[in-house]
Amino acid sequence: MTDTATFPDLNGASVFITGGGSGIGAALTEGFLRQGAKVAFVGRSDASAFVDQMETQTGNRPLFIRCDITNVSALRTAIDQAAQTHGPITALVNNAANDQRHATLEVEEEFWDWAQAINLKAYFFACQAVLPGMQAAGGGAIVNFTSISYMMGNSGYPAYTTANAGLNGLTRSLAREFGPDRVRVNALAPGWVLTEKQLDKWATPDALAAHLERQCLKDHLSPQDIVASALFLASASSRMITGQTLVVDGGVVVTG
Repeated sequence: MTDTATFPDLNGASVFITGGGSGIGAALTEGFLRQGAKVAFVGRSDASAFVDQMETQTGNRPLFIRCDITNVSALRTAIDQAAQTHGPITALVNNAANDQRHATLEVEEEFWDWAQAINLKAYFFACQAVLPGMQAAGGGAIVNFTSISYMMGNSGYPAYTTANAGLNGLTRSLAREFGPDRVRVNALAPGWVLTEKQLDKWATPDALAAHLERQCLKDHLSPQDIVASALFLASASSRMITGQTLVVDGGVVVTG
């Protein structure tokens, strides 16, 4: 990981990350650990090796709780466990998502419900679970990961883009409702970040070239490009920013 800014208030903060063991989530876990935060994260796959790796590399061991976030009861239990271990969660990063490709005319009700469960429903209930602790602590920060895909009007995954759009509505409503408690709620919308999954499944030379042509900045995004923005939104450096969506895409959607 390259050097990034230091946010002193994150040192010792109790942070909870969904999907924190792979892709952008793994980079987020490392980024918060390097700030000195007490990080707990959930994922469906065993992350024991990653936990050991992070302790070796950062000197700070995260708490991994195996959990399918579409199981709301299990998600609530994981959040409770993290709070009991690290203290009340004051920074929630809703990162886990699934952008599986699908055609509108082939979508069945079961798939639709699953897509909303992982990409929208889990975000709401994770927020609900941490909010009382943030209220009691006198404030906190929530970062909801969305995507530029719905802003671009992309086809090929309508259930996913619908959830993305919904996350922005959720972010604004929660920011208004819990602002008096000094809880800040923002969304972070990455562009096409070249994780291993993206490189394996969809990042063909032609697709990469076409997307880069749309960017103002002619460099592909890596997970590390997203970490600094998430740290900023979770820290007191952004204390008067709430209800916003920060786009990190190299200049695709913000310029038309």
